[in-house]
Amino acid sequence: MESHINFHQMSIDDRILKAIANQGWTEPTLVQERGIPLLLEGKDMLVRARTGSGKTAAFVIPVIQKILEYKDINPDDYCTQALILAPSKELCNQIFKNILQLTIKCSRVVKCVDISDQIDMKEQQPLLNIAPDIIVATPARALLHLQAKNFTLKKLQTLVVDEADLVFSFGFEEEIKEVIKFLPKTYQAVLASATLSEDVLELKKLLLRNAVILKLQEPDLAPLSQLTHYKLNAEEEDKAVILYCCFKLKLVKGKTIVFVNSVDKCYKLKLFLEQFGIHTCVLNSELPASCRCHTINQFNDNIYDIIIASDEKFLDEEHEITSTKTSKRKHDKEFSIARGIDFQFVSIVINFDFPQDIYSYIHRVGRTARGKNKGTAISFLNIKEQHLLKDVEDYIKQGISEQNDIFQEFNFKLEEVEGFRYRAKDAWRAVTKIAVREARLKEIKFEMLNSKKLKRYFQENPRDLLSLRHDKALHTVKLQDHMADVPDYMVPTSLKEYIKDQEEEDKGTKKKDKAYYKKKQVGYKKYHAKKANPLVGMEYTGLKKT
Repeated sequence: MESHINFHQMSIDDRILKAIANQGWTEPTLVQERGIPLLLEGKDMLVRARTGSGKTAAFVIPVIQKILEYKDINPDDYCTQALILAPSKELCNQIFKNILQLTIKCSRVVKCVDISDQIDMKEQQPLLNIAPDIIVATPARALLHLQAKNFTLKKLQTLVVDEADLVFSFGFEEEIKEVIKFLPKTYQAVLASATLSEDVLELKKLLLRNAVILKLQEPDLAPLSQLTHYKLNAEEEDKAVILYCCFKLKLVKGKTIVFVNSVDKCYKLKLFLEQFGIHTCVLNSELPASCRCHTINQFNDNIYDIIIASDEKFLDEEHEITSTKTSKRKHDKEFSIARGIDFQFVSIVINFDFPQDIYSYIHRVGRTARGKNKGTAISFLNIKEQHLLKDVEDYIKQGISEQNDIFQEFNFKLEEVEGFRYRAKDAWRAVTKIAVREARLKEIKFEMLNSKKLKRYFQENPRDLLSLRHDKALHTVKLQDHMADVPDYMVPTSLKEYIKDQEEEDKGTKKKDKAYYKKKQVGYKKYHAKKANPLVGMEYTGLKKT
C-alpha cells in the first residue's frame, strides 16, 4: 500500500503550516503531495493536473518557503524573488489572494503585489519601489514594467507560469520571449497547466531545463461519483423555457454558472430572466477587469447565486475568419471565465450553449466538483450541437475507462409546464436586439463609473462597497409584476408538494438572513454591549406602587 505524506512532513515552515491550518486543509491533494517536495528540491517542473486539484497551492507554498529561508539568512536584503505570470487578470487576482492567505502568519516578512490591473503604471510604481518578494502579473503587464525599469529580476529565484496552455492562445508569445531577456542566468521555472498542448511544450523549450514532468495519473474531470453529467435536447426557445422553470420551480438549487457562447446571449438571458424576478449577474470580456473581479468575489461571498458567463474564444475566431469589417466592440483578450478561476462551492454548471470543443467542456464543468465537493453539469443541446456531445463523451470515456453512457438524460417534460412555456416564449421574444444593445451599453457605463470614479471612495468606505451589486435589473425590457409570481394552477401536480416544502425552507433561511444582517448593522454591537453593562445600561423606572 502506497504511503502518503502530510504537510508537516514536507519540511515546511511553521508559519506556512499555521496558514494551511487556517484554510482548513487537513491533508494535501495528490498534486500538492507529489509536487511540493520536488519544487523544494529546486527542480524545474511541468505540472499537469486537472482543474480544481489544488495546483496553485502546489507552487505557491514552495515559493513562500524559499523566500522565508532566504530572509532568515539575509533579513535586510529586499529584492523580487518570485514572478508569477497568468494569462488573465481574474486569475492573477485569485493567485494574489491565495498568496495573502498562505502568508497570513508571515505578512511582515513576505510581501506580494498584483500588478495585472490596466491602470496608469505610475500608480503601481510605489508598490514596486519597495521591491516586493512576489510579483503577480499578466505577461504583457510584467513586460511594460520591466521595460520601464520599475522593478528588476536580477535576484529572481522562481518563475511560475500558471495556465500555461492559455498563454500563447491569449496572444502572449512575444511578451513571454521578451520577459525571458530580463531573467537571470539561473532560476527555477514552473509551468502549471490542466492540459499538455503543443503551446505548453513550446513554452517548456523556452523556460525549462532538465525539467521533471509531473503528469498525474488522474482523469481531466472529477469521477462520475463526484460530478454528474446530464444532457437535454432542446431548441433555442425551449432552452429558455427549461432554464426559467429550473430556477422558478427550484429544480436546480445552489450556486449556478450558466455558460453561453456570446456577449449578446449573456444579456439576452439576463433580460429574459429579469422579467420573472430572477436576479442574475453577467461576466464577459467587455466589462472592466475590476468589475469582473468584484463580481467573482461577491459570488464567492454568497451575495448572489447565479452568474451568466460568456465563453467567447471560438466565436471570436470564427468572426475574424468570416468578417473583414473591424468590430467596434472592445474585448479584453486577458479574459477567460471558464479557465483557472476558483468559483467556490458551485453546485451546478449549465451549458445553455454547448461548448465548441472538448477542452472548453472540461474547463467549464471544472468550475464545479472542485476538491472533494460534489457537482452537477447540465448541457442543453440543439440538433447542430449533437456531434459535439459525442466527441466529448468519447474523450471522457477514454480518461476514466467507462463503458456506460457518461451523459444521463435530464428528465424534463415540457408538456407538463405548458403555462410556463406560453409565458416564457413571449418573454424571450420581448428581448429584442435593440433591448440587448441598450442593456450592454447601460451595464458597461454603470460598471465603468463604479470602476473609475468611485474607486477611491470605496477604498475609504469599504462598508459601502457591500451595497454595490452586479445583479440589478437593467430595465431595457418592460417588467410586469405578475410575471414574477407562479400561480398554483401553473405548477405541475407532481411538483406541488415539493414546492410547498421549498417555500417553508426559504422562509426559515430568510429569517436567519434577517437576523444576520441586523447584527451587521452599524451600532448593533455597541448598543448590546452598552445594554449588557449594568453600570451604563441600568434604567430607573421609578418606585412601583404596591
